[in-house]
Amino acid sequence: MGGAERNARKRKQEAAAQRAVAAARKAKSDRNKVVITVVVVLVIAIAVVVGLLVTNSKKNEAADVQIPVDKAASLEAKRDGAVVVVGKDTAKITVDVYEDFLCPYCKQFEQSSGQQLEQKIQDGTVRVRYHILTLLNNRSDPPGYSLDSANAALLAAEAGQFPAFHKSLFAAQPEEGARGYDKNQLIKLGQDVGITSPDFAAGVNAGKYNQIIEDAYQAASNDPKLKQDFGGGQVGFGTPTILVNDKIVNALNDPNWLNTAVSQTP
Repeated sequence: MGGAERNARKRKQEAAAQRAVAAARKAKSDRNKVVITVVVVLVIAIAVVVGLLVTNSKKNEAADVQIPVDKAASLEAKRDGAVVVVGKDTAKITVDVYEDFLCPYCKQFEQSSGQQLEQKIQDGTVRVRYHILTLLNNRSDPPGYSLDSANAALLAAEAGQFPAFHKSLFAAQPEEGARGYDKNQLIKLGQDVGITSPDFAAGVNAGKYNQIIEDAYQAASNDPKLKQDFGGGQVGFGTPTILVNDKIVNALNDPNWLNTAVSQTP
């Protein structure tokens, strides 16, 4: 065998060896890709499951809990149709509050202005007309919390325990889009704030004032004086809407709105 033939055979053997090595590397790479893909799929699946568990837990965190009582000042309150009037009729300033127990901005308003309103009601300067509406009634899961809580609040007003009931529901507000408190939980809160009449529980279960609340919401949402400009060409009704002597005020962005109203009212 000549030298040229040996060299040719050697080159063929080297080429075959290189192809074998390349094939082995490719097979290993393919196996690694499969393993990595399986791991990624498992990680994603675990993340999805954990996410669902966390979401469901958060969604249902209002279930089977006792609503804490948040004490409020002892204030004169009465139901007037679908409105709860708190304070004396002789007060020089009337504040109308349009709110929804599920509305997070309404909670923000109550946290920033609730104590000031209590003080002004106590000294006889202000009376507040609470219009508790159902703007977000479909935003609880299941729907209906806004209506159930509004009805319970009217019944609490009749039972003489509106301030504490109202304050407690905002202090422990469920998350929008999640489960609201059910009727049994609302009844228990009523009992915890001092309501003893069986008429309260019966009225909550029967939805005693549901119709007048829904009618009041329709009237408010179509009332021209309650329309606001939300920017971007969006004009309409929303909660909270705050009026002082029938004029809308920007109570969320002005911490001094109530003192200003008092000082400007003769």
